Amino acid sequence: MKVADLVTTVTTPLGTSSWTEVTQEQITGFADVTGDQQWIHVDPERAADSTFGGTIAHGYLLLSLVPLMVEEVMVLEDRRMGVNYGSNRLRFTGPVRAGTRVRGRLALLSGVRRPDGGVLSTLELVLEREDGTPALVAELLTLSYDAEQPA
Repeated sequence: MKVADLVTTVTTPLGTSSWTEVTQEQITGFADVTGDQQWIHVDPERAADSTFGGTIAHGYLLLSLVPLMVEEVMVLEDRRMGVNYGSNRLRFTGPVRAGTRVRGRLALLSGVRRPDGGVLSTLELVLEREDGTPALVAELLTLSYDAEQPA
């Protein structure tokens, strides 16, 4: 696929990423970096007695896995540069316990060529757990430039 192929108003499924395990080590490291030390994330013994039956990943940790999944699925052979541009909507729809594997299903919703030559794309991402339950649903914005366009 090329950057110019992103210019569309027709929803196009792009594919599904590989599975990625969300480990307790990642959850603890994310808690350390962000300062979000809530026990539901970092205390396995206490969390075992919670509604979730164990520690769960921070929603924003799950969101931080998204760029890797997008890069794997949306391969643009002539992209020189890509920028995360934001999101129109984002929902954390289900918990992800430590040790659970997740993957991203992506679809291109639309793409518009900008005056600077870049293509602003709207992507739908569903991050699902191995049992098929969605954990995160987002409408993401990405900005891509091909080799012919200045950045």
